[in-house]
Amino acid sequence: METIGLIGGMSWHSTATYYRIVNEAVAAARGGHASARIALQSLDFAEVRALQQAGDWDGAVALLVEAGRRCVAAGATTVAICTNLMHKVAPQVEAALDVPLLHIGDAVAAEATRHGWGTLGVLGTRWVMEEPFYAERLAGHGVATVVPGAADRALVDGVIFDELTQGVVRPASRERYVEVVARLAERGAEAVVLACTEIGLLVGPGDSPVPLIDSADVHARELGRVAAGPAARVVAEA
Repeated sequence: METIGLIGGMSWHSTATYYRIVNEAVAAARGGHASARIALQSLDFAEVRALQQAGDWDGAVALLVEAGRRCVAAGATTVAICTNLMHKVAPQVEAALDVPLLHIGDAVAAEATRHGWGTLGVLGTRWVMEEPFYAERLAGHGVATVVPGAADRALVDGVIFDELTQGVVRPASRERYVEVVARLAERGAEAVVLACTEIGLLVGPGDSPVPLIDSADVHARELGRVAAGPAARVVAEA
């Protein structure tokens, strides 16, 4: 079984989700008392958030590279960044490591392709919704994207940082998110990706008028398959 490295703490609420799902996937694949071999570096999100707000992406790269190298030193053969936004610097982080980085956008695109969804609505932080790095990664797999209008983008981003990353889940925010999802569907989204790893704590499939892809869930499940190893994957898929 392989050891996977998780660069988490951004926020810890979604990192806890990753830990659970990765272990559930390994247990399902291997059976018995099997659990995942994980090297976890949980960062102080206050430090990461300060770098984001300052636009200090070089500082963010240095922080994530150090965390990734600590994961590798602990035996990780694959590393993952447990957040969508920080994939803005994923190419630099991966280039500095001696092992592959499993990109969250690739896991999202694979899930969309599996269902035949060619256009995804995107809910996430303003960087994820407004900058090209996320949409271009999905486009590389043949998946188009549509993002909310300006007012909706401000709402979605505000709920993430003012509530979800601080562990606050409000029904009123859920209702407003569902309205945003409905507007994305009206603009052609066949499904909507929850492109912030905390949004799944607020909105689930039963809340949405269209299918949802929870980025944390699909990313963690793919990491679980890597951790379980190829032989276990064959058994699980048989």
